[in-house]
Amino acid sequence: MITPNELRSWIVHDDERLLVVNKPGDVVCHPSKSGPWSSLSGAVRDFAHLAAAHLIFRLDRETSGLVVFAKDAKLASRLQRAVQERRVAKAYVAVMTGELREPATVNQPLGDDVGSPVFVKSTVRADGQAAVTHFTPIAASGGFTLTRVVTETGRKHQIRAHAQWLGHSLVGDKIYGPDARLYLEFIDRGWTEMLAAKLLLPRQALHCAEIDLRPAGLPDVFRAELPTDLRDFCAVRGLGV
Repeated sequence: MITPNELRSWIVHDDERLLVVNKPGDVVCHPSKSGPWSSLSGAVRDFAHLAAAHLIFRLDRETSGLVVFAKDAKLASRLQRAVQERRVAKAYVAVMTGELREPATVNQPLGDDVGSPVFVKSTVRADGQAAVTHFTPIAASGGFTLTRVVTETGRKHQIRAHAQWLGHSLVGDKIYGPDARLYLEFIDRGWTEMLAAKLLLPRQALHCAEIDLRPAGLPDVFRAELPTDLRDFCAVRGLGV
């Protein structure tokens, strides 16, 4: 459950029409059955006394970083249209396994991985939807790479699936890491020493670090530094954050 003080500490920007939050990596975006303060959308709605909190785009529960809410339907429609038209620029930072020494672009279609034990998993497949992801290494050391990631498309789990296809899965990724069955193990038993040994982090090392709303007609670029868990992981491995 989210507390009001926690939510207040996550707010990056708040005005009469727009609210931007730096979401931690263990908070779900969409409303749940456990009440408004069990999700970011519900908490924002109650906190800001809104009839509806219009979520412009979501992040996976374990992905940290910037999330944008519109406080009125008119602005929500304008921003959602801009997102659909790929006019809202986003940049992520990820910690990948292996050392990526040169920039890489993955232009591979994505669709459902029907052979996976995890039904939500995506994979590269010829009959999938077009998907393009750009990976630019920031620092590489000790078998890991701190990477800036920019997407041209917005497919389900796109960054994680493309990172796996590239051979550099994200650290801590239960589905696209060493074995998708680790996700089922986590669902059944929670975080265990075995999972810690294989995944190194209790969540995928992915953070939405920058959102540029200027192409959508707003004057703002929002940024969020790496959270403590990813920063500490990088520091121990000489990735120089």
